[in-house]
Amino acid sequence: MDKIIGMGNALVDVLVTLQGDALLDEMNLPKGSMQLIDEAKFLKIRNKFADVKTHKATGGSAGNTVLALANLGAQPGFIGKIGKDDFGQYFKKNGLKRGIDMNLLVGDLPTGVASTFISPDGERTFGTYLGAAATMKAENLTLDMFKGYAYLYIEGYLVQDHDLILRAMQLAKEAGAQICLDMASYNIVAEELDFFTTLINKYVDIVFANEEEARAYTGKDAWEAINEISAMCSVVVVKLGAQGSCIKKGTECIKLEIPPVKKVVDTTGAGDYYAAGFLYGLTCGYSLEKCSIIGSILASNVIQVVGTTLSKKKWDEIKLNIEALLQS
Repeated sequence: MDKIIGMGNALVDVLVTLQGDALLDEMNLPKGSMQLIDEAKFLKIRNKFADVKTHKATGGSAGNTVLALANLGAQPGFIGKIGKDDFGQYFKKNGLKRGIDMNLLVGDLPTGVASTFISPDGERTFGTYLGAAATMKAENLTLDMFKGYAYLYIEGYLVQDHDLILRAMQLAKEAGAQICLDMASYNIVAEELDFFTTLINKYVDIVFANEEEARAYTGKDAWEAINEISAMCSVVVVKLGAQGSCIKKGTECIKLEIPPVKKVVDTTGAGDYYAAGFLYGLTCGYSLEKCSIIGSILASNVIQVVGTTLSKKKWDEIKLNIEALLQS
């Protein structure tokens, strides 16, 4: 099996389920978006959280994907930066416990926290304080970090540091890895259109986007967007939520529809888990259709819980479902 290393903001998710969306308006957080916040706003949100029940989990987009890959038995790696605090130790130990090669830098700022607001309809909104994660720089990366891996999975949130993401992709290519880029969030895409184009044209082999991100990038709907993006790279995956996904590689096009989930509890990590399932299938040499089905199996399961933590029993069920799929 080929190995994957993920790179992204090392964050701890602190999640709260909302009764309505008034708090989002109060905090000036557009529903469904990821907004970077400063320490003052983070402390304001933390004070709000003091009076409600919260849930803590290892987070960050690439962190979620790598954690899911580890639970499937893929033995991935992760590159990120944490602080010298309890949140940092929590992030590190949680990864090591699941067999992830945790290649973590340590900084003086606190570990980053993603304050995650879950609306009644399951939509999630992030107010992200990056903390130490934002101090990871291009000069911190070395070629050895990427050796031995067939794929680098990198989150689009890192495009806000152009030198860092360029350096990571260049080193990964030098190490012989293919580059997988998740577009991350529609507002990030809208702000960095030209830079995304540079990355995809020069370095990226596989692009993951949801429908909103694909539209923000091309101004077109899913199928028109996938045709445009596929002209620049090898594989494009557009995630359509409850409608499934569409994939294009060369002239091969796949539209996968999925059975509806009866109750969506929290969409946090759905796209990250889809990417994990898809990449797991890819590293095992499965067809694009089977890769997309595995991705949908993972995404369908994670949206039925708060946060991104699935029980061992649930992971065992998922692996049995994947085995049954492969034998069909």
